[in-house]
Amino acid sequence: MADTRGDPAVPAILGILISGRGSNMLAIAQACADGRIAAKVGVVISNEPGAPGLAAARKLGLETMVIDHRESSSRDAHDARLEQELARRGVVLVCLAGYMRLLSPGFIRRRAGRIMNVHPALLPAFPGLDAQRQAVAHGVKLSGVTVHFVDEGLDSGPIILQYAVPVYQDDTESSLSARILKEEHRLYPEAISLYLQDRLRIEGRRVRITGQ
Repeated sequence: MADTRGDPAVPAILGILISGRGSNMLAIAQACADGRIAAKVGVVISNEPGAPGLAAARKLGLETMVIDHRESSSRDAHDARLEQELARRGVVLVCLAGYMRLLSPGFIRRRAGRIMNVHPALLPAFPGLDAQRQAVAHGVKLSGVTVHFVDEGLDSGPIILQYAVPVYQDDTESSLSARILKEEHRLYPEAISLYLQDRLRIEGRRVRITGQ
């Protein structure tokens, strides 16, 4: 597929994968609409038919699709269906926005360096589910947000951007989650914009941002 990064005449196409409410999907779509990201959302795909984010995306006029993982015989088969739909729309970058499925190694290898995720912690601390709950339980003083490229591990890909969020003594999982989510909505579009400006260079485990 053609790489249209850096060409203002040809907006890049994003594919967003969700499983739930899709708040980061909405933040990305808004950033596209107001010009902070030089791209358009080509499709929003959910593995969960009842995901609230599907209705939210349709309200914005975005194309939506359900690819229920329960209808496929294997993870590879499910991800092959994903790849087919993404490729049909010329998706340049896949953005995971609360997508609660591990992608298959084959899918990740095909799109190496072209899949992003946002995680509500300062990776490599607290990977996986319930990161905010883990942070509160461990009594850390700082948590935050990480945007990273996706590799074959769990929340282990090269880190693009991070932002620290304080953890207060009286924080609950809910209060910390709310503060972190606000920064997710800001940081994720910023990372996508850097990618589309062709300013990210993966060097082993590190991501170098050019032009700084």
